[in-house]
Amino acid sequence: MKKDVLERFLRYVQIDTQSNEESTSYPSTAKQMVLLNLLAEELRALGVPNVQQDEYGYVMATLPSTLPPTHPTANRVPTIGFLAHVDTSPEVTGANVRPQVIPAYQGGVITLVGDPSQKIDPAESVELSNSMGHTLVTTDGTTLLGADNKCGVAEIMTAVAYLMAHPEIEHGPIAIGFTPDEEVGRGAEYFDVTKFGATYAYTLDGSVAGEVQFETFSADAVTITFHGRNQHPGYAKDKMVNAIKLASEFLARLPKDHLSPETTSNYEGFVHPYGIEGGVEETRIKMLLRDFSEEKLLEYRIFLQGLAQEIKTLEPRAEITLEFRESYRNMRATLNKVHHVVEYAEEAIRRVGFEPASTPVRGGTDGSRLTAMGLPTPNLFTGAYNYHSLREWASVDTMVKAVETVVELVKLWAERGERES
Repeated sequence: MKKDVLERFLRYVQIDTQSNEESTSYPSTAKQMVLLNLLAEELRALGVPNVQQDEYGYVMATLPSTLPPTHPTANRVPTIGFLAHVDTSPEVTGANVRPQVIPAYQGGVITLVGDPSQKIDPAESVELSNSMGHTLVTTDGTTLLGADNKCGVAEIMTAVAYLMAHPEIEHGPIAIGFTPDEEVGRGAEYFDVTKFGATYAYTLDGSVAGEVQFETFSADAVTITFHGRNQHPGYAKDKMVNAIKLASEFLARLPKDHLSPETTSNYEGFVHPYGIEGGVEETRIKMLLRDFSEEKLLEYRIFLQGLAQEIKTLEPRAEITLEFRESYRNMRATLNKVHHVVEYAEEAIRRVGFEPASTPVRGGTDGSRLTAMGLPTPNLFTGAYNYHSLREWASVDTMVKAVETVVELVKLWAERGERES
């Protein structure tokens, strides 16, 4: 199992699948289709029936139940789904990934060979201390690794291969899904929940060993556009309105000691400017709004509108527009109604030797959207760390435990079946 999951992971990370938030196509980049096509081919090669891929790239397949008709739970085991996304973050290049394998990590700082200035330090990446003796995979320091979410992809594929090779393992029907564009908030945009066929599902898109997550940020995005007035700079006195300066003044008025990613943790939300572009005539700021409370998100919208009005008051000739977009919502309220879905995951994690930990996701997953679409979908650990970074890394030993968790989880659903209401 360890050899299989490592080989799959190394194969997948070398395929560039970076998504693009500026694109209007779906998937947002054609290169994601390379991995999606490969996964469909590999599922067919494993003998998985009913492998389908639609025009949006989604790959779906179903492993039939192995339960005999006389099994006590044969009529009470719902179809359980497992999903992972293939795209990688637009923030750091995913081209020409050269993964580095450390067979048995012995501690200390890891210097990355492609750029020695890039180091993975146990003081900053604390899970390294829990990975002594593990086989690790890192970047070479010049690209991201793609562990988010190709760890999850490799783990699901390895679990499928294991279950197909062991038909004696009793399980109910299992739905498998691979999606594009999660990193740009569009992973479930065209996902057909009815076609997928699962009653409940799990994304493998978490991090720390033993995590099961059923609470995420609620998320909005906003594009703030400052419309100025350009003029030849030699003759601009009392005429020019510089949109760059207006945008800079807006950013300068954001809180310095709170309400930002670098000053918040746990259940604290933030507003986060992550992109700026333009010129004197027009400048755009892109921002993320995140909180576990939808009421707080509304407060953040009002706060930003107030800042824009302050800038407008300073320069009445300027025009400022704010375009808000809903990204996803906290899935906790829905999952609390079917909490046995989480409890089964926690028991499966115990069976592989970990104590389950429930941590809030300071971000979102495809599961956030899918839960809102009627498919309750908590999130499981993968053993990937330092997401979206040149210092991204993964523990192969923890990846094996994630595969084992999937196997134990389908066995557990077969043992217990759907909980009677």
